[in-house]
Amino acid sequence: MKSVKNDIPTAQILIVDDEDSHAEVMAEALKRLGHVCTVVHDLESACNELEYGRFDLIVTDLVMDHEDDGQQVLATARQTQENAQTIMVTAHGDVPTAKMAIRGGAYDFIEKPLDLDSFRTLCNNALREVMLRSQNSNLQDRLEHEYGLEGIIGQSPAIRDLVIKIRQIGNSNIPVLITGESGTGKELIAQAIHQNSPRAKKTFKPVNCAGLSEGILESELFGHVRGAFTNAERDRQGVFEFADKGTLFLDEIGDMPAAMQAKLLRVLESGEVVRVGANEPRHVDVRLVSATNHDLAKTVEKKAFREDLYFRIRGVELHLPPLRERAEDIPLLVSHYVSKFAGERGIELPTVDLDTMSALQSFNWPGNVRQLINTIQQMIVVCDGSRLEPCHLPMEMRPAVNSRANAGLGNFRGGTTGASGVGATGVGVTGVGASGGGTSLDQMEKQAIREALRIHAGNREAAAKMLGIGERTLYRKLKEYGLK
Repeated sequence: MKSVKNDIPTAQILIVDDEDSHAEVMAEALKRLGHVCTVVHDLESACNELEYGRFDLIVTDLVMDHEDDGQQVLATARQTQENAQTIMVTAHGDVPTAKMAIRGGAYDFIEKPLDLDSFRTLCNNALREVMLRSQNSNLQDRLEHEYGLEGIIGQSPAIRDLVIKIRQIGNSNIPVLITGESGTGKELIAQAIHQNSPRAKKTFKPVNCAGLSEGILESELFGHVRGAFTNAERDRQGVFEFADKGTLFLDEIGDMPAAMQAKLLRVLESGEVVRVGANEPRHVDVRLVSATNHDLAKTVEKKAFREDLYFRIRGVELHLPPLRERAEDIPLLVSHYVSKFAGERGIELPTVDLDTMSALQSFNWPGNVRQLINTIQQMIVVCDGSRLEPCHLPMEMRPAVNSRANAGLGNFRGGTTGASGVGATGVGVTGVGASGGGTSLDQMEKQAIREALRIHAGNREAAAKMLGIGERTLYRKLKEYGLK
């Protein structure tokens, strides 16, 4: 990005104001500093831009068609723009509401009529904080790179060999194909490859090819021009252009539709993309990392995947072993994620009972590391003491616990052994009957849901994933329990 005044890089800024002239004045003031401004005039347009675009700063009027429109813009920005800041523009009488918005996550507010010098200074201060936050994030990435190769945890021979190979191929542009079962951490490996390459400061963009139709995937990869199809209301950059000079990660590439395989091969051979509905090609410089849980060689034999594309993407193949084949890494993984989730919950770091660890190491882990992470997170939520004991394990893991552990399964929150785990939430804890004198299943389920929502700051999608249920089931439970 080119530098502009006050050492602030060129920023992407979204301006939301229902008064056209006022919005244009703000945009012009910021364009003079070299920033790129997108101007919209209502809540719906703002939410659409926030959903599909990337911004460093959002400047929004506090009151537009409705009194809470600005608050809605702020809430959407906090959900969709992880590193952005938001400035509220308000009339004098709405200052108390603007101060409330600051408590809700806004950077600051400024009153109308605007003093443009003060406005530009405020925006640059907000952007400077965004820049510092980004630099701190990059520093943290570098520390992880030095000590853990982007969070790859393990000391088994398979993991050590994998780390060596990642370091060997890091400085090259050779395509990489990552294979392994679902949940083994293929995207993590792709990120490590990116961070160990000269492209580390550029974009890393993941795309999941599974379940997307040819038309949607083509637009996602290559972009489209306005009018190319129904609802194509403006030009849209594809991920190949978005990741230019960086790394593009195509997950589940084995599920790519046949027609798209041919189009992808053409792009990889020519280095040029053509947006849907356009004619002119656009040159891109992208390193491709792909992943699949299929045996692509067999898929090629069955004529379900192009052989020429297979050899194009398989410059180097890295295979991730399933977790059951590297059980010696489980204690390290458990230690890492217990520390992580205890810290997020703000509780004292619990110890892991030896029988609990034995059960975790003995389990088959069909969902691999992803399942282990979810299990540790659930155990931290339901644990009310200083030890993670066998009674905190999901039910399907308890048969692996030895007899000594089995003898103590009824000691969850002082209850007696009763019904099986809370099936609807996937939180495997020993329940108690209504007359058991302890916490009821409904109460435990409600508490688990409340804790999951708290951990994920009310994000229902993330909470549902943590609990192992669908969003619709979570919505039903929230209504059932009167949770908001």
